[in-house]
Amino acid sequence: MFGLFKKKEAPKPEPPATREDPLQKLSAQFSPEELSILAVTGPAGFSGSRMDNSELYLASIGLTAWMEEDSPDIHREEIPLVTLADETLLSFLRQRTYPDFLIKCHARRSLDGRRLLLLDLPQPGFDPDLKAILEEQKKPESVFVEGLGTFVLNRRVKWFEAEVDWLEGKVRLNYDQGPEEQMRAAQETARALMTDQAGWDEKVRSYAADHLLEPVNGCSAGDGEEDSLQELSREDFLSRLELDAIQVNGDGGFEFWFNDGELLWDDAIRVSGTLSDGPTAAQMEG
Repeated sequence: MFGLFKKKEAPKPEPPATREDPLQKLSAQFSPEELSILAVTGPAGFSGSRMDNSELYLASIGLTAWMEEDSPDIHREEIPLVTLADETLLSFLRQRTYPDFLIKCHARRSLDGRRLLLLDLPQPGFDPDLKAILEEQKKPESVFVEGLGTFVLNRRVKWFEAEVDWLEGKVRLNYDQGPEEQMRAAQETARALMTDQAGWDEKVRSYAADHLLEPVNGCSAGDGEEDSLQELSREDFLSRLELDAIQVNGDGGFEFWFNDGELLWDDAIRVSGTLSDGPTAAQMEG
């Protein structure tokens, strides 16, 4: 396991004493056997979540395939490669370990087989079979949906998205990647919304005004009087809502996402609901 580094240079494999306990706790979840592996990274780079009561992050990057360097067997699975890191090390990993890339590193597999523990800094790697897997996964994936248009898979967030006509403008329409039956059901939800655009647009906007106008008018952008938000009429509120995206799912659920027209510090507004119940929730999203 490599440690935190203090200078602007690559971290060195010397874990400081302050990391002993969290390292031991994490290390206990993994087999002691160290593996030299080659791996294909997924569409997103390293991310980090703060550890409880610690300045350290659990850093993680998704792998889509990996193999031991001295074995021909390739594991085709989505599996996270994790380690502990401070902000400096996390930044270094994000800068040096790219999405959709071939890497080489040492790792240990978790006792449940669902994670890999990173033991040193990843380096560029190469294997012809893994290279072929990488090239295949980078190919764009799209699907034409009758009545809706062509959707392209956004691999980072694992959803299919398309730009469609909505009333007098354009809007992004998306649904999650998943089993074929679920995706077809989500497409049916989209068709139902698209068939009555004016009706659903009015319902969703009215619901947002009913539930958010008063909180917006009650908020202040600052302590000074000149910084206070001017009170909006219902018409002003509605005129500032700019529909940006609609997300649908297979159980008839939907989310309408609006840019708030600088109503409240450039937040977004999300209105969610179902085809059967109509809009059921509205909230500001930072």
